[in-house]
Amino acid sequence: MGQQCEHVRVAVIGSGFGGLGAAVRLRREGITDFVVLERADSVGGTWRDNSYPGCACDVPSHLYSFSFAPNPDWPRTFSGQEHIRAYLEHVTDVFGIRPHIRFGHDVLMMRWNTDELHWEIETSRGAFTADVVVSATGPLSDPRTPEIPGLDGFPGKVFHSARWDHDYDLRDKRVAVIGTGASAIQIVPSIQPLVAKLTLFQRTPPWVMPRMDRAIGAGERWLHRQLPLTGTARRGLLWGIRELQVSAFTKRPNQLGLIESLAKANMAKSIKDPALRAKLTPSYRIGCKRILLSSDYYPALARPNVDVVASGLTEVRGSTVVSADGTEAEVDAIVLGTGFHVTDMPIADRVVGAEGVTLAEAWKDGMESLRGATAAGFPNWMTVIGPNTGLGNSSMILMIESQLNYMADYLRQLEVLGGRVALGARPSAVHAWNRRVQERMKRTVWNTGGCTSWYLDANGRNTTIWPGTTGEFRRRTRTVDLAEYEVVRAPRTPAGGTGAVAAAVGEEGA
Repeated sequence: MGQQCEHVRVAVIGSGFGGLGAAVRLRREGITDFVVLERADSVGGTWRDNSYPGCACDVPSHLYSFSFAPNPDWPRTFSGQEHIRAYLEHVTDVFGIRPHIRFGHDVLMMRWNTDELHWEIETSRGAFTADVVVSATGPLSDPRTPEIPGLDGFPGKVFHSARWDHDYDLRDKRVAVIGTGASAIQIVPSIQPLVAKLTLFQRTPPWVMPRMDRAIGAGERWLHRQLPLTGTARRGLLWGIRELQVSAFTKRPNQLGLIESLAKANMAKSIKDPALRAKLTPSYRIGCKRILLSSDYYPALARPNVDVVASGLTEVRGSTVVSADGTEAEVDAIVLGTGFHVTDMPIADRVVGAEGVTLAEAWKDGMESLRGATAAGFPNWMTVIGPNTGLGNSSMILMIESQLNYMADYLRQLEVLGGRVALGARPSAVHAWNRRVQERMKRTVWNTGGCTSWYLDANGRNTTIWPGTTGEFRRRTRTVDLAEYEVVRAPRTPAGGTGAVAAAVGEEGA
């Protein structure tokens, strides 16, 4: 690599839930020769970056935490950003992860060295080599900023929800909020009382259900501390309810009609104006896009200082924002609630595999991986929260822990195989897995519900969501099936050099 570099057994990229979970699991497996490369100056991932007003989780607190690190002291049934971030800092310290973290190390490029059978990693603060890379950058890490004519010339303030400018005072300002996703419906009610005028640009209305949030009393917290099994039971109940809901999303979307009726009743309670109610009523099946939770979004929209424009922002002319339907508004600030690069993750441009192509090039027709973890042509490289591991109704921590089981067994298999060795996912296995996933996807609400969502890539394929229960995914990722991999070794050649050799592993060797 042309520079002195540190070699480690495993390099973990990112220190959000996925990266910290991977680090804890590595230590529990007895592996301490690893680093966590983090581009920022603290842990937390999306819960560090998203600090906008009202930021909170829409999964219950006791389910949105690691099973191996229960927190009996969650203050609310749905936690705010600051509490989740504090929890991740706590996990980092309790499990001794901090010495492994290299803050300020933005990964610029990762290249597979086919001769040495390791990854060469270039960061903004030095180089590393690693036998295995675990990429835990997450799909909600790189904000998507729309290309809107005139936006660069806007004289006021512009920022994305995930890059909130806390130094800018919104009080008495005219503010445009672009988008009506999970972030926007938390931002709008939080800033509405402060601003002079709020104009919400809505391309597609979301389905919004009440957020059953409340403070968790001191007695409940005491009980969970004194009798940890009560916290485990609470988590199990929350999990079980969501598992029972899955079939409606994946097999019988027509069963969701009752939920739609409840969502409409929730809207009618706060929105009395028939014209506004018509603007806010979705025309697609509930669940097709992410179902949002809020008890103060609709009341905020009914306030006199809020205008809902049922059209996307298409142009900015000086201080004037213009929608597709011609609506204009003079504003002082623009808040972009426009989501993230989910199906086109920027990290994919920085990973060069065994054939010399980037992961982005390999995925040009859509993301594909084996069991959400490994990609063909990229030996000893794994993702946490990879393709088709997302959820529409439950906690991603459940999926992360399943992928960590797979990672642990992957490393055990390398250890058993012995020597300098790599595992490369067979293209046939990757394609077979994804064919089955996409076949199952055809009947789900995400594909049949009549909407366009961030779950779908540019080709209209759902490469984001898992079309089953979290329990099924855990069973399918419990162990590595060696028949789905090529074993690559690098024996010494007679001339003293090295050369990678791929060994076929038949079904009988699995």
